Amino acid sequence: MNDIGTQRPRSRPAGPDLTACVRSATAAPSLHNSQPWRFHIGARGVEVYADPHRRLDVLDPTGREMLISVGAAMFTLRLAIRGAGYLSDLKLFPVAAEPDLVARVTVRRSMAPPPAAEALVAAIPHRHTNRWPFVRSVVPADAVERLVDAARREGATLTVAGAASRNAILSLSQQADRVLRAKGRYRAELARWTSPHRGRRDGVPSTAIGPWDALEVLPIRDFGLLQPRLDRPVVQFEPYPTIMVLSTDGDTRRHWVGAGQALQRVLLTATWLNLSTTPISQPVEIPAVRRLLTDTRTGKWAQIVLRVGYGRPATATPRRRLAEVLIEDGTE
Repeated sequence: MNDIGTQRPRSRPAGPDLTACVRSATAAPSLHNSQPWRFHIGARGVEVYADPHRRLDVLDPTGREMLISVGAAMFTLRLAIRGAGYLSDLKLFPVAAEPDLVARVTVRRSMAPPPAAEALVAAIPHRHTNRWPFVRSVVPADAVERLVDAARREGATLTVAGAASRNAILSLSQQADRVLRAKGRYRAELARWTSPHRGRRDGVPSTAIGPWDALEVLPIRDFGLLQPRLDRPVVQFEPYPTIMVLSTDGDTRRHWVGAGQALQRVLLTATWLNLSTTPISQPVEIPAVRRLLTDTRTGKWAQIVLRVGYGRPATATPRRRLAEVLIEDGTE
């Protein structure tokens, strides 16, 4: 049991503002800011759906990263409910005949949130992916331990790479990035999520792309490659980044959702600690490379690679309007 609460109720509360909680949930991270989620607000809670129309066909043919994104939104929803002073119950994949219905979050009795939950709630609007260089300083051991504990609380494992492992992971990431760049369909998909147009509320805007790494250490996603007018600077990133691998004890749809919940708790904890984060997903998007990051002896499946450090403030990415993600009664 973790500190955002899943205890059995004694009485029915009036309930939190679930619309506000869903709005908080939409601040979660997602691959290419695709926001592949939908929500249905009922009398007793919220149903969380995956939106398969927003799955990236080239990068995510199995829907693994889509469900990680949905899991991150689900954690944020649960956290917002806890921050509003209520406990909740969570049931994953409650209806076998509806595979897109990922979870049902039911509001339970009222209970004042603990300080740790309040701190994570406060971090929600400040969590942004940072694609800029970090300062050349070591992340303190106590901060690393807090991040490791955050993953553990959601049933996942966060492992900090040593020097040799870090170099191997970065090499594999660069290899995976080269494989992806060679695919024409990948470039077309990238263009879909980075092509600017007025009023767009998804995708990665030019303000969030970041520079190229002059030392070619970090495989920063080449979002700006297909925007010829974008003047993307070339700068030196930290030569020895702090790299962490988030893994789960299996590789089913439930594990993917769990990885998303753990990822968001880690990211919000990092934000609360004034740390910047960059998910590095290329090495887990190529199956052969991902297998090299997976420990088959212990059954730990690599789900995401994270870069962590201290950096300049990152720019927020847009979010879709609530009307676009809310399911009205009778539309499903």
